[in-house]
Amino acid sequence: MTSTPAGSHPVATPLIAAGALFLDNQGRILLLRPTYKPYWDIPGGYAEPGESPRAACAREICEELGIQAQVGRLLSVDWAPHPDEGDKMLFIFDAGQLTAEQLAQITFQDGEIAEYAFVEPEHLDQFTIPRLTRRLRATIRALTDHQPAYLEDGIPQ
Repeated sequence: MTSTPAGSHPVATPLIAAGALFLDNQGRILLLRPTYKPYWDIPGGYAEPGESPRAACAREICEELGIQAQVGRLLSVDWAPHPDEGDKMLFIFDAGQLTAEQLAQITFQDGEIAEYAFVEPEHLDQFTIPRLTRRLRATIRALTDHQPAYLEDGIPQ
């Protein structure tokens, strides 16, 4: 999408989405199986108008998992245009590890999520699409390196 501010040339107006990277004590990634798409994803979704990516991430965790969780530091930003959806910027934040109490409280309230699983990073391609697999593996490297990653279509730049 583009818009044209008064008196200037068109500028990008990308969709903004934010997701949470939860790892368990074995380094496995929390994935959700949405009922509305054919692949697994991390908790997260699109930001609402006026909502920051971090706030969108926290809201989506609550909506999708039914729990409150701390949204930590930014791990990656991915410039990921989609042929059907236009320009997109995808933010992933460190959400740490869920406690046993939080795991026990997970509920899928609105029918959008069917189940969750913790998945080894090397098995991501069995659960999700290639661009998300690239993004998540690069994000895990950013977590390990203690340095945010800038990605384009999941590829570090």
